Amino acid sequence: MQNNHPIGVFDSGIGGISIWKEIIQLLPFESTIYLADSKHAPYGAKSQEEIIQLSIKNTEALLQLGAKIIVVACNTATTNAIKYLRAHYDVPFIGIEPAIKPAALQSKNKSIGILATKGTLNSSLFSNTSERYTQEIQTIEVIGTGLVPLIEQGHIDGVETKELLVKYLKPMIQAGIDYLVLGCSHYPFLLPILKDILPDNVTIIDSGEAVARQTKAVLLQNGGIIKKKELQPTHQLYSNKNTETLDGIIIRFRESGQISKNTVIRTIYKEF
Repeated sequence: MQNNHPIGVFDSGIGGISIWKEIIQLLPFESTIYLADSKHAPYGAKSQEEIIQLSIKNTEALLQLGAKIIVVACNTATTNAIKYLRAHYDVPFIGIEPAIKPAALQSKNKSIGILATKGTLNSSLFSNTSERYTQEIQTIEVIGTGLVPLIEQGHIDGVETKELLVKYLKPMIQAGIDYLVLGCSHYPFLLPILKDILPDNVTIIDSGEAVARQTKAVLLQNGGIIKKKELQPTHQLYSNKNTETLDGIIIRFRESGQISKNTVIRTIYKEF
């Protein structure tokens, strides 16, 4: 039965685990397969053609593993490749892009910050969304160069990571932003540091919960392929580089109560 097949998720590394976590919390009976394409991270500085080819590779791998729906848990891959993927595959795709709309609509200061990769900020999808909602809003866009490699190496709380964030957030703070949009699925792992640096009145927005809700909605819309039986789900997290950082993040999630200690999760090294 297709409804017992897993939800597939991929990202240019471990960042999409922040999205995956929201999905398994909202859909506790669903099994999942996650691909961390850490071998080719980061995607942000690559050409659109490279990003499309990597997205095809990840999609093919997930389909071979039986995915019934694919979540592109990467802002750069979504903004550069999801149109191509939807045109060439029958499986439903869920994308993720910076949450500009809610930030722009809710900003009282009429000033918002967007921290994202070069690939996301330079994409036509991002440009179109930004033009639609920020006509009367001051937007400070900053490329988070160097952050993804540091997170991939597990240096989430490191001195270098904090120094980069202080540098990138400075122009935003000076501009009086009251919303910060995280335009990369890796960046939610930096929330504790971001909250330390930013003024208390700044609201940080990421897209994790919204992507999880959209995933559930699409499962219900597509012939009811949502899993209905309360069977023990399986969660398999693959990395084509190493599983050390993945393991560390899962431990963090368990210790903070964001993932139940009883949830069965396997991290596996796999070439793809």
